[in-house]
Amino acid sequence: MSSPTSVVPLTDLLAEGSPLLRLSDRFRAEGRALYLVGGTVRDAFLARGSADRDFATDASPEETLAIVKPEAEAVWLQGFSFGTVGAQIGGVRMEITTFRTERYEPDSRHPEVSFTSDIETDLSRRDFTINAMAVRLPEKEAIDPFNGLEDLKTKTLRTPIEADVSFTDDPLRMLRAFRFASQLEFRIAPEVLDSIGRLKDKLTTISAERIRDELSRLVMGKAPALALELADSTGITDLFLPELSALKLEQDPVHKHKDVFHHTLAVLERADPIPEVRLAALLHDVGKPKTRRIDPQGGVSFHHHEMVGADMAAARLKQLRYPNEVVHTVENIIRLHHRFHTYRLGWSDSAVRRYVRDAGPLLDKLNLLVRADCTTRNAAKAKRLAGRMDELEERIAELAQQEEIHKMRPDLDGEQIVAYLGIPPSRAIGEARQFLLDARVEDGPLGEDEAYRRLDGWAREKGIEPAGERVPPKVRTSDVEADRS
Repeated sequence: MSSPTSVVPLTDLLAEGSPLLRLSDRFRAEGRALYLVGGTVRDAFLARGSADRDFATDASPEETLAIVKPEAEAVWLQGFSFGTVGAQIGGVRMEITTFRTERYEPDSRHPEVSFTSDIETDLSRRDFTINAMAVRLPEKEAIDPFNGLEDLKTKTLRTPIEADVSFTDDPLRMLRAFRFASQLEFRIAPEVLDSIGRLKDKLTTISAERIRDELSRLVMGKAPALALELADSTGITDLFLPELSALKLEQDPVHKHKDVFHHTLAVLERADPIPEVRLAALLHDVGKPKTRRIDPQGGVSFHHHEMVGADMAAARLKQLRYPNEVVHTVENIIRLHHRFHTYRLGWSDSAVRRYVRDAGPLLDKLNLLVRADCTTRNAAKAKRLAGRMDELEERIAELAQQEEIHKMRPDLDGEQIVAYLGIPPSRAIGEARQFLLDARVEDGPLGEDEAYRRLDGWAREKGIEPAGERVPPKVRTSDVEADRS
């Protein structure tokens, strides 16, 4: 059985005797039409896999449910009031929607839906001509009233009806244009870009969640740099990502610095297609405009731009309603991404330990961002930066073999610290633990005797007279597992 997100070739789904063709026969027997529509049709013509399985019909929602139910392993009706019946048939999840038109009223997250009687009117409500094609079943006849197939051939994004009308009906379609430009590497027709420039302010009526979802798909596409540069040219990004345009710092013949705007887009495109890494690449330098300083000698600096940028990135992602885990990840790898460039004179063991400790479980994503951020047209410099990153990762691997670098903790546990100092759990115990952890990071594993010696010295400096009691360390789960292995 296929999973809900399985990508099954359309030819297999529409093979003779397949569950979907049997379903279309049931619709025909009831005097109703069934069409495969939307992204599935587009992707079939592009020879791309697609997990979408969307159908349109002239049957009412009630009629659709009656036809589908005997064939379905499961049925869901969350979209029933909007004309949609969801079902799983032959292991394939699908949605079947009554022919309709829809438009979004200002401040509404739900479309105003009206049902219609013909497939062409239904297709006219689609966002772009490449998504406004259908296949009539069971005949497998292509329906293309808006020349979507021609636009597929020329790799052009065009609206099936006048762009101003389409974007007024659903302003989010303006962002979808850039999302599809990124995903499919298509150009956007000039009249569509002109319309977006005129109507961009209508995006303010769209919920942050819907904008977030389109932005996420855009940055994960094949050509996010070109798509965002086009979006910025219309001014629409100022409405949900004003930090992007702010990166176009003014240049002059004296105080030159690389183009931060285009550098950011280059880093985004170089970054591995992992959502948090792509978002971090997009936002990693947003602190530079606020921290830009020009010294008397003509140099340009951005001191602590990573700290300022991390806070700005977190604020922006929260406004776009990203989950807390995504915000935390992006914020922290931006905060740490410049650390790599501070170790120009080489990586001591303690520097490597600090880097690993501070990155924690985000280490792999941090390293991916750092690699993507090493953009330069100077081949020798690029090779040097890549070599330093290779060296760092090799040092991390070497230390991981020698000591538990990924699970660093003090050489004494909490109970041992409490017993030795002779005081109850308190802020002082936490400070003592942090002191020993810092020593562990700086000097590597100390061993119990050396750890007690340092703890004793720390306590006396703090005016604490240690009790001097030593107790066995608490058994840790990882220690037990190590013994068993």
